[in-house]
Amino acid sequence: MNFYGRKLPGPGRVAGYGWLVSELGLRVPMPRRLSLVSDHHERRSDPEWEVFRSEQWPGESVFDHMIFAIKNEGIDLRVMHEVTKVADPSEITRALAGATGLFARRLWFFWEWLTNEKLDLPDLGKVRYEPALDPDKYFAIGSGDRSPRHKIINNLPGTPAFCPLVQRSARLDQLIALQLPERASEIAEKAPQHIVSRAAAFLLLDDSKASFAIEQEKPGPQRAARWARAISEAGSHQLSQSELERLQQVVLQDSRFVKMGIRKEGGFIGGHTRNERIPEPVHISARHEDLADLLEGIAIYETRALEGGIDPMVVAAALSFGFVYIHPFEDGNGRLHRYLLHHVLARGGFNPAGLVFPISVVVYRRIEEYSEILESVSGPIMEFIDWKPTARGNVEVMSDTAVFYRFFDSTLHAEFVADCVRETVEQDLPNEIDYIERYDRFKSSIDEILEMPARMVDLLRGFLEQGNGKLSSRALRKEFSALTEKEVALIEDAYEAAWSSD
Repeated sequence: MNFYGRKLPGPGRVAGYGWLVSELGLRVPMPRRLSLVSDHHERRSDPEWEVFRSEQWPGESVFDHMIFAIKNEGIDLRVMHEVTKVADPSEITRALAGATGLFARRLWFFWEWLTNEKLDLPDLGKVRYEPALDPDKYFAIGSGDRSPRHKIINNLPGTPAFCPLVQRSARLDQLIALQLPERASEIAEKAPQHIVSRAAAFLLLDDSKASFAIEQEKPGPQRAARWARAISEAGSHQLSQSELERLQQVVLQDSRFVKMGIRKEGGFIGGHTRNERIPEPVHISARHEDLADLLEGIAIYETRALEGGIDPMVVAAALSFGFVYIHPFEDGNGRLHRYLLHHVLARGGFNPAGLVFPISVVVYRRIEEYSEILESVSGPIMEFIDWKPTARGNVEVMSDTAVFYRFFDSTLHAEFVADCVRETVEQDLPNEIDYIERYDRFKSSIDEILEMPARMVDLLRGFLEQGNGKLSSRALRKEFSALTEKEVALIEDAYEAAWSSD
């Protein structure tokens, strides 16, 4: 048997969030992992299913399954938000009356947090405060706001305007435990400052070029350098709608064919049919009516999450991917999405001073994985967005879609970003410093042999690299025909000493 296209792991009934989506007809994607209460006395789990014993069936009401879900499946803000729109509040109120248990209080808190409306219940009396999110299961802020009404500590990283959640995972714990900022600082401190400064400049330009390459663009040197300068200032300005609009102007110097600023109409990623020019979207952006609220939510999320002590890699992932799903501009969203990775890391004090991690370089190397990460959220929501084509070849969204961009599971995004940072610290940064140190040794040796401009030294190094340390007959006939046999031998020895040593 199948449940929404997913093969059931055995005989039984779907419970929790799966039951709520199915029974209430909610227009949201199913959670990645569902719960099945077995017809037998069986308890097991696999990547797609958690199987509970038959006696653990929660009941037949919305309240029963919400409590079951919060207790056993965690917090899915999308499903919970959509439940509040269709379930009878009086049923939830009656079920909560007199309840002081942790999961009931969490349900009560999240219901009112999501709806901004109070249920007809008195404030709780003397009950111990408990966190809204279990900090052992989620990345939550360290000291949240206390809600005396529910005796719940609001340790959510965001607000109802924007609040993606990141679950704790073994992979994320391992990456954070590597103490990557400290390791980057150690690498930088071992090299002379002038070497580190040059490495930082090269890495910054490489990151800029890679960010354009991800968009399948080939910018001129001035355009790449201009964007590199913008990245170098990441973290120095408070995030806001006006700051994002300023950055879009940096990205898109030629605005003759682009409507600058926040969109005033629909948006999508994809193509058009060849003849009719009908949109063929693979991702539909947030409605323009929701953009101001979503972007304000992003700005608050950044401050709240970072000041609350959440690891900057986790915050950077949730915020930057949330931005690109929202897609607030007609053009420039992709590069701003990657800019926000740098921005949040810098704001969180993650980078060594004056150094930008070339994350876009790593993303470009792992472009297929990056695409899969983007698809993990944008793909499943497509079937729940009602839209129609406009006469100008755009899309008009006909349904309320804000919930898809406000709330999503950003665990995979955080793991990806943290691993990209690890790769820059373990590979790109030390390799760039090592390259410059070797190049300087090589150039110093060349300077002792003969006078040669830096441009020719670099060309010489390139020919030697291609020839595995030997100058080709072509190079000796043309660019370096003036060299003597003795000079050639000395140059090749210098290359061997600089580039083949450990």
